[in-house]
Amino acid sequence: MTSDLPPADTPAVGSIGRRRPRLSDVETERRMLQTAAKALTEAGLTVSLEHVRMEDVIREAGVSRSAVYRRWPHKDMFLGDLLLELAGSVHEATQAGHDVGNEAVRRVLLGRFDELRTPEGRRQLVVDLASEAALADFLEDQYSNQWRTYLALTMTLVSLPEGKLRDDLRASLAASEQALTERVAYNYSVIAGLLGLRPRPDSGTTFATIARLGKAVMIGLIIESFATPDVTAERVRGELFGQQGAWSLPALGVTSLTLTFLEPDPDVEWDDARLAQLRERLEAGDDLFAPPS
Repeated sequence: MTSDLPPADTPAVGSIGRRRPRLSDVETERRMLQTAAKALTEAGLTVSLEHVRMEDVIREAGVSRSAVYRRWPHKDMFLGDLLLELAGSVHEATQAGHDVGNEAVRRVLLGRFDELRTPEGRRQLVVDLASEAALADFLEDQYSNQWRTYLALTMTLVSLPEGKLRDDLRASLAASEQALTERVAYNYSVIAGLLGLRPRPDSGTTFATIARLGKAVMIGLIIESFATPDVTAERVRGELFGQQGAWSLPALGVTSLTLTFLEPDPDVEWDDARLAQLRERLEAGDDLFAPPS
């Protein structure tokens, strides 16, 4: 039995009787990729959850299949709720590294307590604490699944069509962003309080402003590190902030913000009573970042 169709490698005949030129495999590959890339560039590259299989989730969750499909008759409905669930959990990233931060602050301040007695010593402690905390946070967040989910959700939001799901996802992400900013701002305020610092009144900035800028620096570097992992090891060598050193990019960015927008609080008196109270608090082992009761 013969087929009326031409062989697969036979050039098609156009509507006006002309045959397409035979293309090499290389040219075929190039045309396919360029055409698809052009289409995606015009429409925008999207992030998809199509790899999530309902049957796999049902089996893993150990729930009734019929109950699931009563709740979500269509997969798209489930994926929409899943996006909102993920967005609502992003704020959990605010707790990452909390215990580490506590111990780092305590270790640095107790180990160099005498430096708190002079303005120069306190400034150096600010530099060292900001630098150490920034690099530690960056290294932890760089490999955090929560941060990768956050970035993917942001890109998903951009790719969603206008409608209720996009509005709900935007609102949920905004709430999580606000929670994260508040947490980072609070941490800034705690460390500033320990070191007798305040936001510069003439700058119009607040701890929330500094938190948002610092967050932007860290997220930008995390995104860059996906394509250029060497950013983790990159160092700027020289005298910065009055100290010779080899500065990581997270340390450089966050320390610059800290010194730009914070200044010594003139109402704080570094007398023996304050120093004794601070030492007692550090040695007690209490949670330095616990909200006041």
